[in-house]
Amino acid sequence: MFADFRSFLQKNNVVALAVGFIMGAAVGKLVAAFVNDLVMPIVGMMAPGGDWRQLVFEVGGSKFLIGDFLGNALDFVVIAFVVYLMAKAFNQDAALKA
Repeated sequence: MFADFRSFLQKNNVVALAVGFIMGAAVGKLVAAFVNDLVMPIVGMMAPGGDWRQLVFEVGGSKFLIGDFLGNALDFVVIAFVVYLMAKAFNQDAALKA
């Protein structure tokens, strides 16, 4: 039974998948820190009124957190762009070695 489990792990590259997942989580933290600590303060300085993430639009008794949504959308765009640049760099490196 242990031999079958070991064969499964080796055949399906489960260890490589686990390493990739852990590295992805670490890179995600790094990119999130870059966005929150370096990019967003610059955006905050350019926005009129300072803390634009607190922008709220109220209709009746409902609150629409426009600033929060725009902030998360901007976070996504910056994170996606950084991941794109990293993937592009890795692909160029692999092409040079081939």
